Amino acid sequence: MRPKDAATLILFRDGATGPEVLMGRRAPGHVFMASKWVFPGGRVERGDFTAASTGDLAEAARLEAEVPARRARALALAAIRETFEETGMMLARPAPAASVAGGWREFRAVGALPDLSVLTYVARAITPPGRPRRFDARFFMAEASGLLTPEPTAGSGELDEIAWMPLSEARTLELPAITRMVLGEAAERRADPGRIPPFVRFVRGSHIITRD
Repeated sequence: MRPKDAATLILFRDGATGPEVLMGRRAPGHVFMASKWVFPGGRVERGDFTAASTGDLAEAARLEAEVPARRARALALAAIRETFEETGMMLARPAPAASVAGGWREFRAVGALPDLSVLTYVARAITPPGRPRRFDARFFMAEASGLLTPEPTAGSGELDEIAWMPLSEARTLELPAITRMVLGEAAERRADPGRIPPFVRFVRGSHIITRD
């Protein structure tokens, strides 16, 4: 099964006792990662290639070393759109409301434009062969200061619980292996902006992690 393009967003904020991260638990019954705690995210959709936005993707060069510029932008926009759909949270700037078709309809109707300038590219991971679904996922992170809506809502219902959690508590949750690895990577990257994003994949029966 050929992996499908997907994108994920890791949101951080400074809490009373230290860093907090936004986590959501996938509802039981999902084919992929049921009942696991994850970051919001999902597949790239056709509308992500043409959606309007504001700000420039700060790390476009890193992504564009892997994919064409149009696809790199679509990945970043998918992370923002999926986060809005699953949590109601908008990484955006105010803008006149607009009527558009497709997956961006509700986002634009609120009166906002997705803001690419606040995203940091954290990691890439390809789901191993043999899984019911496979994704070529890019993980982005951003600070809560870039949100128009600082607290989550019920969203689409794909996540049955959504919460800001202290980083130390998030690490104790039932996490998929890649989520646990990327959570640690994102925390390190937050402290060290020069850290190079890892690429995680499965080669000849073994997990390989490279940094280019």
